[in-house]
Amino acid sequence: MADKTILNEKSIEFLTKYLNNPAPTGYEWSSQKIWMDYLKPYVDTFITDTYGSAVGVINPDAKYKVVIEGHADEISWYVNYITDNGLIYVIRNGGSDHQIAPSKVVNIHTKNSIVKGVFGWPAIHTRDKSKEESPKPDNIFIDCGCTTKEEVEALGIHVGCVITYPDEFHVLNGNKFVCRALDNRMGGFMIAEVARLLHENGKKLPFGLYITNSVQEEIGLRGAEMITQTIKPNVAIVTDVTHDTTTPMIDQKKEGHLELGKGPVVAYAPAVQQKLRDLVIASAESKNIPFQRSALSRATGTDTDAFAYSNGGVASALISLPLRYMHTTVEMVHRDDVENVIKMIYETLLNIKEGETFSYFN
Repeated sequence: MADKTILNEKSIEFLTKYLNNPAPTGYEWSSQKIWMDYLKPYVDTFITDTYGSAVGVINPDAKYKVVIEGHADEISWYVNYITDNGLIYVIRNGGSDHQIAPSKVVNIHTKNSIVKGVFGWPAIHTRDKSKEESPKPDNIFIDCGCTTKEEVEALGIHVGCVITYPDEFHVLNGNKFVCRALDNRMGGFMIAEVARLLHENGKKLPFGLYITNSVQEEIGLRGAEMITQTIKPNVAIVTDVTHDTTTPMIDQKKEGHLELGKGPVVAYAPAVQQKLRDLVIASAESKNIPFQRSALSRATGTDTDAFAYSNGGVASALISLPLRYMHTTVEMVHRDDVENVIKMIYETLLNIKEGETFSYFN
């Protein structure tokens, strides 16, 4: 793991394909298949469940089980109401940001095809500047070029159709990855890269490793709640994104100081098991992997909470990737941070002993 650059051309090809494919909450299957196809050479078998979580398993017969986890779903919208003159009103599927919606192109997913539309907004010339309205969930709407409800329905659009943004992956200034859904498709990417490195470096683990890509995190950690009951792990290392707090209009006294390019973020929170976190930090320090720290309050708001409080208690840690502009279509991460999250998880796995309880009472 001495090489600075661990992502290769195949990695970036996979990342591009994986990010560009839509995976709204509740509809993650096609993206999961892309992920599983990439992971297949590096694992012994797969587990999948009814709602679409996918797990690549190394050493499936081992009794001691370690999970490394990300989540696969992205925020989106649902068609909620179609007006008589062919406009579409929406509700959230996850934490979609209503303020960025106006003027965005959207993909409306129907049974047979994707229908294009746009979030419309009144022109600046027509708005009353003395009482300017801001975008809100109840006043944003989609125009798909129809003039009647019947025209809309003829396109295959109905209440319940899911709506995503088409914005695709690109790189800024050589080292900033930008796309919608980096939260948290980057997690699935990074844990897949850990599996690749273990395979390519010939590392044999003394436990079962469950590379877990959960669904439905964006609506309450639901996929992780289900899959942890299936796996029944002893240890869980979760990766998600967290906020870069150095951009305008963020209060660092409230959010802390976290920055792109300064390394993965190790979480301090009640759900984070202290001895496991200490092992993560020691593993990073032993390999000079830069990292940052973040203090969280009652909950992490990530799948860490679902794993930690399952099955009578699972030793869990959270390693986060700093990200700018969360829940927008231009989410941004630093390539160096991506590589260092991969390295941190990889090195931590190599330091976990079979049967380790992480108990405070040993």
